[in-house]
Amino acid sequence: MRDYDEITAFLGEWGPAQKLIFLLLTVSVIPNGFAGFSIIFVGDIPEHRCSIPGNLNLSQAWMNRTIPLVPGTQIQYTQCSRYRLDVIRNLSELFPDPDLLNVSGIDEEPCLDGWDYSQDQYTSTIVSEWDLVCNDNWKEPFAASLYFLGVLIGSGSSGMISDRFGRKIVLFGTMGIQVLFNLLITLSPSWEIFCLINFFKGIGEISNYMTAFVLGSELLQKSIRVTYSTLGIGFFYAVGYMLLPFVAYFMRGWRMLILILSLISLLYIPLWWFIPESPRWLLSKGRVKEAESIIRFMAKKNGITPPAVLFTDDELEHIQNKQVKSVPVIQLIKTSRIRAITMINLVVWMILAIGYYGLSLNVPNLHGNDYLNCFLFGAIEIPANIAAWLLLRKFPRKLSLSGILALSGGVLLFMNLIPSSLLVLSTALVLIGKLGNTCAFSIAFVYTSELYPTPMRNTGIGVSSMASRAGSIISPYVAMLDAYKENLPFIVMGVLMVFSAIVVLFLPETFNIPLPDTISQMQKVKWFKIRRCSYSYVSKTKTIGENNVVIFKEEML
Repeated sequence: MRDYDEITAFLGEWGPAQKLIFLLLTVSVIPNGFAGFSIIFVGDIPEHRCSIPGNLNLSQAWMNRTIPLVPGTQIQYTQCSRYRLDVIRNLSELFPDPDLLNVSGIDEEPCLDGWDYSQDQYTSTIVSEWDLVCNDNWKEPFAASLYFLGVLIGSGSSGMISDRFGRKIVLFGTMGIQVLFNLLITLSPSWEIFCLINFFKGIGEISNYMTAFVLGSELLQKSIRVTYSTLGIGFFYAVGYMLLPFVAYFMRGWRMLILILSLISLLYIPLWWFIPESPRWLLSKGRVKEAESIIRFMAKKNGITPPAVLFTDDELEHIQNKQVKSVPVIQLIKTSRIRAITMINLVVWMILAIGYYGLSLNVPNLHGNDYLNCFLFGAIEIPANIAAWLLLRKFPRKLSLSGILALSGGVLLFMNLIPSSLLVLSTALVLIGKLGNTCAFSIAFVYTSELYPTPMRNTGIGVSSMASRAGSIISPYVAMLDAYKENLPFIVMGVLMVFSAIVVLFLPETFNIPLPDTISQMQKVKWFKIRRCSYSYVSKTKTIGENNVVIFKEEML
């Protein structure tokens, strides 16, 4: 009995229709490249110091003495305190020249009148607009975490929604959600409203990416799917990533930046008339005429005459019955064999997300130009996806994933030994770490799909993806560790990646091994075992003269 791929083999592997679908779907993920990382510039923390009211009538010399210096420095002012203004005012009346006094012993007070922010880099960010500094500095990473919480919910629900209503309508519906919530967020009157809208924005944006991935996998032939998921989607996701700092360089206010980025998404509306629905999904819903119409259109586009009858009744029944339905999540931990693989996958995917987003969101804490660093972080994903594509084609999965994770983690740990004066070297090491992490993410997606049997493959990938979203929620706080110790975020991420590289070694190898269709065909996790030596004593009776003597024989098992 022929399956869908055999029936539609007459279309060819790489005709004009497939090329057009490949291009349009990959281009549609460009907004996803800048959506999750816009917080780098929208939520950046400008240089700031306590605001001093102008009605104190202080001279400029005394104004410069109202803010304490950071201990050990001569030019850097503290950001969360000032000297008591009533004392400063009284002293200024008695001593017009502040150089005659040592003001360092004056009591300090918090910034009761707000903060003054530098506008050298930004005209406004959400930090400067709503004073998300000092005691409220937790609010900026919390806004990013809420976005990733929306991403988690979106990744869990997008599959079910597209399975019910169709790939195409969800793809373009989520594009509309992206534009709508991006426009609404520019009107946010408060931090609380910003967080709420940012949460819903996360739900829509990941759903768009996931649906584009599934639609392309179902429309394109098997030989093109790995290329589509790595060089296709990965490349244009990186293009969107690189576009972000370019737009942010010219749009220094956070509201205008988001507005321009949202308007870019409007350019994708005409794609509705060029991207078809998935014939596989249509057939699973019994919409045979619509599926045939799309297949015949693709054949015409490729200059091929299709068969008069595409599907026999038996083939239609076979295709519809072959649709794999997701199994309950509990099945992933029901037996020891599946449970071990699932637990390792959850740990690895969570660490991958912490590393990926932790590195990306840490751009403002790096030395050098923020816009250039962000562009380089996006550009490095192109060779990372090429490397993943090559490794997936030629090398074992387990060793590739473990080796890349060990390299990425080791480079980040080495960062702690680099003097802060070597800016170029430290930035290059971070980029190598980002390259390895991105490459590992692409490999992990394919590797995970090969570990699970067919009935629970979609569920296994979905749960692993949700674990990665949980890691992305944590990542903004990992990036904040720089405030406690320089390079601490890199140390934490490096340790986690090296740990995950070790854990991956316990997984079975899947390279050049047929995909398992049943649980019994799954390979087992290979734990390290300590071989124990045990002894058994076997008694034998031997007659010596008139006496029976019992002899014990010691054997090692």
